[in-house]
Amino acid sequence: MAEKRELKRKKKRLKLRFGVDSPKRVAFTEDMSDRGLFITTGQPEPPGRKLLIEMLLPNGDTVIAHGRVQWAKKVPPSLIRVASKGGMGVRLLHFESGEESYQQLVYELRR
Repeated sequence: MAEKRELKRKKKRLKLRFGVDSPKRVAFTEDMSDRGLFITTGQPEPPGRKLLIEMLLPNGDTVIAHGRVQWAKKVPPSLIRVASKGGMGVRLLHFESGEESYQQLVYELRR
């Protein structure tokens, strides 16, 4: 599959919570860019679904953002650590809080 992203994502593992109506489920990022991130989970939401995402950054700031699932790959829970890309790619639509801190982290990852 051809790469469609303009900016490459950088590897970064952060704990987060996500959900449709409220951020109830726990997962981890695998990589991130200024416009999106990949969430590793054994139960990805279907493409097109809007999510509420809450994550704690290494500097202690909390990010609350809304995103849309662009693509998803379901992997059995027993293989989530060894399978390639089990989870979902999410495009960030807008931030409720923490946008500056999130963008600063992405900037630092690129250097």
